[in-house]
Amino acid sequence: MGILIAFIVFAAVVGGGMLSGDADARAITAIVGTAVGGMFGVLSLPWLIAGVGLVRFKPWARPLGLIVALFDLLLIPVGTLLGIYTIWILMQDETVALFGKCC
Repeated sequence: MGILIAFIVFAAVVGGGMLSGDADARAITAIVGTAVGGMFGVLSLPWLIAGVGLVRFKPWARPLGLIVALFDLLLIPVGTLLGIYTIWILMQDETVALFGKCC
């Protein structure tokens, strides 16, 4: 979702500058759109890496998923619900056995 948000923010901000027809507006919105979209993209990388690791049942993915879920708790309201659910699932005995020992 973060990568999608990054793309949408980039397209909306840069596209708005392009539609204005003003050269200064295009330059400013290109810088702002790239910075904000890039920030969303970079911040979503841990979630993406944890997700890929969880799908592939990598032992390191469970602790990373727990760390990412802790940060999700700060994203009220939907992130909090997803964070609680993720922590609950990743702490189950069956999940611990599925991923094995890490590190």
